[in-house]
Amino acid sequence: MLFDDPAAAFAQARVIYEENISHLRDYLQRFINGEHLASRVRAYYPFVRIHTDTVARADSRLSYGFVAGPGTYQTTITRPDLFENYYLEQFNLLLKNHGRNQHVQLEIGTSSQPIPVHFSFAENDHIEGSMSVERRLAMRDLFDLPDLAAMDDGIANGTYEPLPGEAKPLALFTAPRVDYSLHRLRHYTGTAPEHFQNFVLFTNYQFYIDEFIRLGHEIMNREPDPGTADNEDHYVAFVEPGNVITRRVGQSVQPGDDLGVAPPRLPQMPGYHLVRPDGSGITMVNIGVGPANAKTITDHIAVLRSHAWLMLGHCAGLRNSQQLGDYVLAHGYVREDHVLDEDLPLWVPIPPLAEVQVAIEAAVEEVTQLSGYELKRILRTGTVASTDNRNWELLPHNTPVRRFSQSRAIALDMESATIAANGFRFRVPYGTLLCVSDKPLHGEIKLPGMANHFYRERVDQHLRIGIRALELLRRQALGRLHSRKLRSFAEVAFQ
Repeated sequence: MLFDDPAAAFAQARVIYEENISHLRDYLQRFINGEHLASRVRAYYPFVRIHTDTVARADSRLSYGFVAGPGTYQTTITRPDLFENYYLEQFNLLLKNHGRNQHVQLEIGTSSQPIPVHFSFAENDHIEGSMSVERRLAMRDLFDLPDLAAMDDGIANGTYEPLPGEAKPLALFTAPRVDYSLHRLRHYTGTAPEHFQNFVLFTNYQFYIDEFIRLGHEIMNREPDPGTADNEDHYVAFVEPGNVITRRVGQSVQPGDDLGVAPPRLPQMPGYHLVRPDGSGITMVNIGVGPANAKTITDHIAVLRSHAWLMLGHCAGLRNSQQLGDYVLAHGYVREDHVLDEDLPLWVPIPPLAEVQVAIEAAVEEVTQLSGYELKRILRTGTVASTDNRNWELLPHNTPVRRFSQSRAIALDMESATIAANGFRFRVPYGTLLCVSDKPLHGEIKLPGMANHFYRERVDQHLRIGIRALELLRRQALGRLHSRKLRSFAEVAFQ
């Protein structure tokens, strides 16, 4: 069916999705109950497609919302309940930028891409415990399972080439790829995708999470002032692992709030969410140590199409002039993490994003009350090196030191370059603000007493800077924040 109205197009996509999911869940429940199914059960994702014959360009100032040239473009759609605002925005922009003068319409239909049965499970479904091993094995003969060939990152990596006659992609991620990551997010963070906000903080230390939890509960226990500007008074809920929801004083309890249960042990990368009604709040994730974790979590959060993500963590200061507690604002990266080498070659530069850099520096000024030349006492802008070797200090001394000196690096950690590189790869605005916690090249290593004092002194300020930076970014128009510099030659239309 063809549509000139984005709302009507989305409504049709929702109908197709819900009918197919209901069909799949119905037969799955019958199978669980022991019924013999005579034939294979299949359900399919909806698709959205547009076709244009003109080479007329959209507004050259745009960073997304238009196709690159003549042709047919298509993507599959999933979870309309979760992505309603996102899809409506993308549909509206396509019709706005192509429909008026080019008579382009949105086509909505049922694709040939099967919905894997695992992606039909509701949030609290745990069917594996109710079936025998033999019954679980029989599922393979009756239902579609996840097909990794349908969910690789070739589109995002710029390596995907449509077959002759095949439609070009409209989005970075297919519906199966999105569903796969939604399920992974539950596993790694212990919270449902519905709670994730559009602005994300990553950290590599639990101290930051402890402070974020304290701040979250403090905000929830404080009466909001509806007349204030864009700040803490607009957060309405705080969500912790196990989907444990704390509502703001004065906010009514919502259906399902009482279903959350704190897990007996924290998940691998626990997530916490300061929620705003429009989803523009702040999510914070403790990614732990290492670039593998940094890649894993950003691979999956990317499908939520975040508006920005920032890394807040500790680093080794590489310059003698630095002091413990100084801040490092990354404007370049040396990538020795090795986890993205196949997806994003090392010769690809990871540029600083002006909008993010300005917001972080402004936040540092605001929180520390320092500016101009005085700010230089505690904030240094420069290159950050990220390594996958936690014990890099034990390598023959000249080997790493020479490389870091040649690169002009001023700090070293294990995660920042990975998070920035995956932001570049997935077109998510990124930034890094680190805090110097040791200077191994100059004999200042972490000692228990010194470290504890440092953490108490700096974590609160550092976290407030990160939160303030995201609040400043929230004020910007999305078309400006999602910069053109992150878009490739033949970019997909969806943000």
